[in-house]
Amino acid sequence: MDYRTRIRHVREDHDLTQAEVGKVLQKSQQGYNHIEAGRAELKIEDLIKLCEFYDLSADYLIGITDIPSPFKKA
Repeated sequence: MDYRTRIRHVREDHDLTQAEVGKVLQKSQQGYNHIEAGRAELKIEDLIKLCEFYDLSADYLIGITDIPSPFKKA
């Protein structure tokens, strides 16, 4: 599964809108939509924020593993 699909599924599983997640990343709804739709890339800094927000590992969010693990801050 690619990371765009994964972050969309995680967002939907948490019953969040794109606007709500966009605020976490300090982006507009449209800016966040561009990431999910593939018109913009997810920056590493934004990936870290999503990991912290959802308490999920980066490996899970970017699709390396299908096993959700908690975020471990270094």
